[in-house]
Amino acid sequence: MMKATIHTENLSRKFGQTFAVNHVGLDVPEGSIYALVGANGAGKTTLIKLLMNILRPTAGHSVVLASDSRCLKGKAFERIGYVSENQELQEGMSVGEMLDYFRAFYSTWDRDLEAQLVRQFDLPRGRKLSQLSRGMKMKAAFASSLAYRPALIVLDEPFSGLDPLVRDELIDVLLERAPETTIFLSSHDLAEIESFSSHVGFLDSGKLLFSEEMSVLSERFREVTVTLAQPSPLPANLPASWLQPQSADCMLRFVHNRYEELATAREIYALIPTARDISFDAMPLRSIFLAIAKANRGAAQANSAAAQEAHA
Repeated sequence: MMKATIHTENLSRKFGQTFAVNHVGLDVPEGSIYALVGANGAGKTTLIKLLMNILRPTAGHSVVLASDSRCLKGKAFERIGYVSENQELQEGMSVGEMLDYFRAFYSTWDRDLEAQLVRQFDLPRGRKLSQLSRGMKMKAAFASSLAYRPALIVLDEPFSGLDPLVRDELIDVLLERAPETTIFLSSHDLAEIESFSSHVGFLDSGKLLFSEEMSVLSERFREVTVTLAQPSPLPANLPASWLQPQSADCMLRFVHNRYEELATAREIYALIPTARDISFDAMPLRSIFLAIAKANRGAAQANSAAAQEAHA
């Protein structure tokens, strides 16, 4: 079994009566590039703050680099790099002064790597941070968080509001560091993470709907189109793996979330005797997430309606 750099069990955080993080069980494999995705307000930043001991959980617990996250402090952060979209930098310092300042806190700081990052990012050592663009400030934040070779890099919406060129530069540097570290990042933009993440988790209204390898996720989802020999209504009691079924005339469409080519085809022909032809189309990550989110909300609404009816 692969070792987990981050592990949570029933991790929860409430604000008043509202769950921002709702009983999340998560494993981030060592050496992975794990993307936690979800809409703004899904609970991603709250989850990261729980992992970094910025917030305390209401229930459950988390382990980061083999330590209870509630005990993270001081030298433990020599092994963790952290960059947030809202990170505050020492605006009155120059880039060089900021790097000099941070260097004193990290015994593992690598001066050669620092120089390499400054060159790659084309950072002006003598210019004050207050004079830099948002993109250059983010590059400076990355340089200060990578130069001490952390075992874990935590990034909270690191690419938000950046132009594509800066984003690609940051991603390239992350990929260079990937062989020696675990990268955990949050994002609401699926296009940002689809091309380079090895694992993905989907957080929706504080709940983790799934967590798995990106390749496995892509393989198990298909958009299915069934051509019928004659117009037919949707069969009753469709399998739970058939999401968003729709029928019109001689056509049935749905999303299958447990796709296996031969087994799925046999299942369809058994349930729909009038099926004449079946096509399976791979789905982009955005379409997969929309299908999962809609199915989850549909189930929640159905459960709510059933509960109301039971109490009526």
